[in-house]
Amino acid sequence: MRTSLRNKVISVCYKKIEQKGDNVGVSFYAFFANKNDDPALLMEAATWWIEKHQLDHFEKAKKIIELVKSESFSCK
Repeated sequence: MRTSLRNKVISVCYKKIEQKGDNVGVSFYAFFANKNDDPALLMEAATWWIEKHQLDHFEKAKKIIELVKSESFSCK
């Protein structure tokens, strides 16, 4: 996952947790506007979410943060 998408995912997840609490769930659509202005980026997120990790439609934001952070550390 590209760095800009990793940063966006983490930022959105933290914002959702701040707004709705520790048990808030997110889907990969939460990281995008309502219009599809970057199909490649949307597909990158969908591939990471669905194919790579086989996640459910909604997952806990904390879980997503942990997954993204663990991958970013292993890529360095």
